Amino acid sequence: MTPDQPEEVRWAGKFITARTRGKWEYVTRARGIRAAVILAIDADDHVLLVEQYRVPLGKACLELPAGLIGDDDSSPDEDPAAAAARELEEETGYRAARIEVIGEFYSSPGMVSESFTLVRAHGLTKVGPGGGTESEDITVHRVALSALPQFVESARLRGLGIDVRLLMLLAPGITGETT
Repeated sequence: MTPDQPEEVRWAGKFITARTRGKWEYVTRARGIRAAVILAIDADDHVLLVEQYRVPLGKACLELPAGLIGDDDSSPDEDPAAAAARELEEETGYRAARIEVIGEFYSSPGMVSESFTLVRAHGLTKVGPGGGTESEDITVHRVALSALPQFVESARLRGLGIDVRLLMLLAPGITGETT
């Protein structure tokens, strides 16, 4: 596979586009929309997680708070840190004193071209109930980092999907290393 093969659009919707390049089939976000994922750990070493129904999975999923950058047509050049701050408050009800950009990452590069900007939220203050917008039904979980492996296992046993990004918090326990 060489990058000079032509890319063909097979189907385009409002938010995603299915494309082919040679034998590869993959999906891109429409209009250059990207995502922000928020790692929010408070002063008491509790991480904020969200649980919400995900149509592609057909079930609820346990995730880090996240949202689209520039999905509102009035702000296509939205700053990732600003989008993350907005999404954190909307989804969890917490406001961050400072947002630190960690970097850009790809969650499934063999199938989806979408990237996400990972940020760390510092100085968290509870300012509202969270829960997302009217169309989202988000449950907020504040979980002690020390109890996270058990919390995730309990969520899995309840039938929830587990977002792969939680591995960055579980990795020491998975590999047998201690922090």
